[in-house]
Amino acid sequence: MSTPPPAPELRFGVNYTPRRGWFHAWQDFHADHTREDLAQIAGLGLDHIRVFHLWPLLQPNRALVRTAAVDQLVQLVDLAAESGLDVLVDGVQGHLSSFDFYPEWTRSWHHRNVFTDPDAIAAQATLLRTLGRALASRPNLIGLQLGNELNNLVEHNPVTLAEVDHYLDTLLAAAREGLGDGVGLVTHSAYDAAWYGDGHPFTPQASARKGDLTTVHPWVFSADCARRYGPRSPQVRHLAEYGTELAKAYATAPGRPVWVQETGAPEPHIPAADAPDFARATLLNAADCTDLWGVTWWCSHDVDRALADFPELEYTLGLFDAQGRPKPIAAALAETVAELRGKRSVRARDTALVLNCTPATRSVSGPGGAFFEAWMGLRTEGARPAVVLAERAEDEHHLAARGLKVLIRP
Repeated sequence: MSTPPPAPELRFGVNYTPRRGWFHAWQDFHADHTREDLAQIAGLGLDHIRVFHLWPLLQPNRALVRTAAVDQLVQLVDLAAESGLDVLVDGVQGHLSSFDFYPEWTRSWHHRNVFTDPDAIAAQATLLRTLGRALASRPNLIGLQLGNELNNLVEHNPVTLAEVDHYLDTLLAAAREGLGDGVGLVTHSAYDAAWYGDGHPFTPQASARKGDLTTVHPWVFSADCARRYGPRSPQVRHLAEYGTELAKAYATAPGRPVWVQETGAPEPHIPAADAPDFARATLLNAADCTDLWGVTWWCSHDVDRALADFPELEYTLGLFDAQGRPKPIAAALAETVAELRGKRSVRARDTALVLNCTPATRSVSGPGGAFFEAWMGLRTEGARPAVVLAERAEDEHHLAARGLKVLIRP
């Protein structure tokens, strides 16, 4: 068997959580503190960060985008460049680590559904255009994302599938208008309910077909994956790989890149002693997928326990502790990244498992579901299965474009 050619260089980065003050640090932004954090990140051999400002601070009134807050964001991107780091900026936050941040003009007496109210959508579009124009000239800008896991806001903002499509299309167009043609990526993200949640209004099709690439956030606590199978199980260690292959199945364009944009080792789902091996396995297994853009770990620094009311797992997700000291997982991640840089080769997958589900039955493809377990069973036996949708299983052009020769129907 011939040796596969070298694969495109992967990107490896981290979701930046300021060590001092978490994202409340935006209220008293300190450049020297940020430089210190970013130098630690760059010291691990990572090449990019993903950053998050807070929506109420950026747009406290529907008709006002604060210049000072936008300037802070641009300054952070410039500070990252000093450390040799590229940056993806998320625009509407929105949701972060179990907290939701809404401007007051969307709440209480002024309540507006952020997904369906025309004025609220127009305001978010204005914010994204403004951010795009401010950031477009930065050479280290990867791109502009609509926001972090916006589908977490569905519980308080009911929305239909068609309304989600309109919302995403409108905001993606605004972000692209702000950046300009050919400048950076324009993307969106969703948490795992988009892939596994029966009837969830954000769909796999929206994730895999809108924006310049597909982002996935394969968390081990979704559908109780780690508790169901165990923290050292194949199901956990191949979860990011599986999420990448599942995303590829829903894309209409073969070869569309997939970005594992959030994955991490939350305690107690992944005990601290298992975290280094989990990180290494996650990176190596995901790197075995063609069309992978990169992996961005969640997150850079632990949440300081002086801050109240976070879920327990949020206090332990960092590569560095709340004092800025690297944890064992940081060393494992850095060593694995160094191992993969410039040395990765990937053999295309020619066998696929056929997924037959609808938006109302997509839980079959999540942890505990029959399709998920069939795929993991094949992987555990040493196979390298891709995923193909049942509606495309007879489409010879689609199969040929993806190099698929053998289909397995569970």
